[in-house]
Amino acid sequence: MGDTRTFVLDLDGVVYRGKQPLPGAVKTIETLRRLGHQVYFFTNNSTKTRVTYQQKLEGMGIPVDLEHIMTSSYATALYLEEQGAQGKSVLVIGREGIKEELRAVGMVISDDEKVDYVVVGMDRDFCYDTLTKAQHAIMAGGTFIATNRDASFPCEDGTVVPGGGAMVAAIEVASGVKPILIGKPETPAMMEVLHLAHATPKETVVVGDRLDTDILVAKRIGALSVLVLTGIATEKDLKHAPPEMQPDVVIRNLGELLDTVLSGK
Repeated sequence: MGDTRTFVLDLDGVVYRGKQPLPGAVKTIETLRRLGHQVYFFTNNSTKTRVTYQQKLEGMGIPVDLEHIMTSSYATALYLEEQGAQGKSVLVIGREGIKEELRAVGMVISDDEKVDYVVVGMDRDFCYDTLTKAQHAIMAGGTFIATNRDASFPCEDGTVVPGGGAMVAAIEVASGVKPILIGKPETPAMMEVLHLAHATPKETVVVGDRLDTDILVAKRIGALSVLVLTGIATEKDLKHAPPEMQPDVVIRNLGELLDTVLSGK
């Protein structure tokens, strides 16, 4: 691996929890940049736009441009744009973040049950009526797309709540249709980040708090995988994880990244 590396960091549970940056996060990112490394952010959270994440990070003292932020909702918009979905109708089960990203590529948001696509992400207002509408739209021919399958989401107070994957699972069971998955651990969006960075997988370090998304996608593309224990996964989880989800490096918080990865410990 060369002297200059590209670091792809997850956000929730890695850089911050809620509105609070996690120990060592701000200083570590600042140091990586000062040393000449590239820092990108990739979150499976689909509830916000890249602009919102940009504003949130800058409010924590982490300046970043939009090109260095990837989200599962933006990745979904890129995928649909590549599929020629401009002008097509889409039923969105999720927050405004997904809707804004899809509008930006020319899609038409609809509440009808006869649509071209059904895109599902995290939705705190998810209910039986929502489930029924999604079921009917998919059974009527709408292509079922999941921004991510994250089963849980870390909150600022240390608790964990259901993630977008819970909504995806309910709709999959109700409709009998398996969705097209866009976010981590699928590799296209991660490879798009590497393309933007002009980096190879061997020059890339993926840092995350989930074994089934962050670590798995790193393993799939051949990047160095780093698990940080400030989010979802625990040391106990590591003991039961399959080989493809075993990280190359484990750190307690992002502040340990410099000593463990750059020093080769």
